[in-house]
Amino acid sequence: MQVLLALQAAEVAPGHKAAALAWVTGAGAAVSVVANPLFGALSDRTASRYGRRTPWIAAGALGGAAGLGVLAAADTLAVMITGWCLVQLALNAAFAALTAAVPDRVPRRQRGTVGGRLGAAQILGVLAGTGLATAAGGGPAGYLACAACAVLGVLPYLLLHRDLVLPRALRPPFGARAFAAGFLISPRAHPDLAWAWLTRFLINLGNSIALLYLLYYLRDVVRYPGDAEDGVLILTAVNSAALLATVVAAGAHSDRTGRRRPYVTGAGVLIAGSAALLACWPAWPGTLTAAALLGVGYGVFTSVDFALITDVLPAAADRGRDLGVVNIANSLPQVLAPALAAPVVTRLGGYPVLYSLAGALVLAGAAGVHRIRG
Repeated sequence: MQVLLALQAAEVAPGHKAAALAWVTGAGAAVSVVANPLFGALSDRTASRYGRRTPWIAAGALGGAAGLGVLAAADTLAVMITGWCLVQLALNAAFAALTAAVPDRVPRRQRGTVGGRLGAAQILGVLAGTGLATAAGGGPAGYLACAACAVLGVLPYLLLHRDLVLPRALRPPFGARAFAAGFLISPRAHPDLAWAWLTRFLINLGNSIALLYLLYYLRDVVRYPGDAEDGVLILTAVNSAALLATVVAAGAHSDRTGRRRPYVTGAGVLIAGSAALLACWPAWPGTLTAAALLGVGYGVFTSVDFALITDVLPAAADRGRDLGVVNIANSLPQVLAPALAAPVVTRLGGYPVLYSLAGALVLAGAAGVHRIRG
């Protein structure tokens, strides 16, 4: 998203690159808002002999690779949008099933630790993807390299992991109305889950706004002396190192203490601080410092928030569906971030106002976690 889509948007719409990138990422995120809970719910009901989650992980990886292939050949904005929507549709199917497999198999007292390891895996994926995109020089080669990794990356899980099997006799009867109604989780009936959702949504919205135009920020504001893509890779590496230094340790420590809220609050303050640095110190040293601070804060948040969410899920039988609804708090910010960020950058004050807005949203999310009582 930070390199390949940004470079391609600048090629297909050179005079309107920010708006083009907003259309592509926004459309893909809109697809993921629907796909994640839908495929999570379908995996809950899957009675395959390979398990509930495994078929969706395999199909999602293959579909995601196909979508990346479409992007590799895209030469218009319409084809870019089509390819990225296919990527989001397929990979969200895999992600929804994989996320639900964790509470299927991991006891509560270990979910902070496992959440930290999952967070480490995600940031290593971002780092590897950014490195692939940069090493390939952008364009089709970068997309095809990521497609190969999408397929190869799931093979150990598919070949070495035995998934839980749902016997067909225990699969609940299907009714379209009841199936659709299941996605409407009542905040009044489940207030802890509602507040946890809002916390994740606001923090991810602030983070999405801060990262969306990072390539353009380096190129147009910081005036990075080399290629801006190389600057993004360096920032990603710094951010990743800081995140990896905290993500596993924070989750494990929250397991030992049995507390989640203080960690989420502290993480929000650190993330907001990184946004403030980008707003007030538009220079390469300030951007490096912000990347490190963001990594520390987001590392703590990623592991502990995952454990907090799984602690407040309503029912074990619907974990895939409910986690899919929760994961809307990851994807919906990607829809809203372009709509909020584009007018701010172009007409409402530029990058200082953009990053101030990002910090305020993160602080609001961190405050919301204290409404969780369970």
